[in-house]
Amino acid sequence: MTTTLKQRLHDDLTTAMKSRDELRSATIRLTLSAITKEEVAGETARQLSDDEVLKVIAREAKKRREAAEAFAQGGRAESAQREREEGEVLAEYLPKQLDDQELAEIVRSAIEESGASGPKAMGAVMKVVNPKVAGLAEGGRVAAEVKRQLAG
Repeated sequence: MTTTLKQRLHDDLTTAMKSRDELRSATIRLTLSAITKEEVAGETARQLSDDEVLKVIAREAKKRREAAEAFAQGGRAESAQREREEGEVLAEYLPKQLDDQELAEIVRSAIEESGASGPKAMGAVMKVVNPKVAGLAEGGRVAAEVKRQLAG
């Protein structure tokens, strides 16, 4: 039987607690509680699929990035560093993110494929790009690249 992503998180939490890795165990614990919260959010409680668990982890990672940025701007370097470290722990569970060049290439081919031109065509291009980059690049990055290329 293959282990689910949620099970892997539970196993990693146990390991982190045994090795007294406070950062790791705190980060995984918060993520597992976000997953549980999601599981009981609807009318009936249910198990999340690995894809849904990945979405929760991605959302948690994004929160860490935004918090790190806010702390850094507020001059709280230690707090910003902690958020970045938590983000790195979460990144281990996410698919490798596209680099700028890979993203630019996907956007370029999507623009060709959709025959779009000009800033008004952004929605059409995003429709083509989004399924190709799901989970591999953050929405804001994708939108910025589409905008940049359409402004061309």
